[in-house]
Amino acid sequence: MITYPVVEKFVSINGEGQKAGLLSAFLRMKGCNLSCNYCDTSWANEADCPYQELSEEEILAWLAQSGVKNVTLTGGEPLLTKQIGRLIEMIGHAGFETEIETNGSISLAPYDTLSCRPAFTMDYKCPDSGMEQAMLPSNFSLLSSKDTIKFVVSSIRDLDRAREICEQYHLSERCPIYLSPVFGRINPADIVEYMIKNHWNEARIQLQMHKFIWPPDIRGV
Repeated sequence: MITYPVVEKFVSINGEGQKAGLLSAFLRMKGCNLSCNYCDTSWANEADCPYQELSEEEILAWLAQSGVKNVTLTGGEPLLTKQIGRLIEMIGHAGFETEIETNGSISLAPYDTLSCRPAFTMDYKCPDSGMEQAMLPSNFSLLSSKDTIKFVVSSIRDLDRAREICEQYHLSERCPIYLSPVFGRINPADIVEYMIKNHWNEARIQLQMHKFIWPPDIRGV
């Protein structure tokens, strides 16, 4: 029997991306291959993090019981999970709309051709994250209008790099571009001023909605 290492499952609003504000059923998978210095879910990456091994049947039953049509697979890094493509297909064939929150370091190619292709909300880790060297630019060619590229920014230097990447790979022609400030590190007003100064019409700023509705460090929301 195939099982999946789930550290959290809960229903909440989607806090970011194209579906921000909509209800979603979240499945947070254990483990990540990166260690961004601003990570707010690092606890899910620890070797001794408690988790449940849930079968496909248990996951589908929970999703059906939730009454929510949107499903978000997150982490950690969900694309590291064994047989995740199979789970994506099963969730899609059950009638749910699936979104994958991925860190930008794992190839999207195996999932781009699935019959129930998910929507990708893909990060690009900017210099201040300490993880930019792990990014996989080949993923950019697989993004479409249903996907999102998200730059989590800590500084003006990060914004400069994000704009450079967007211009180099013509990302505005592929998918929406989101700028997400690291909570407590950069003033969102500074991002807006940067967008105005550089006439960055294609990008949009997005605050992590759930961190304003609930305490920033609370889990399960």
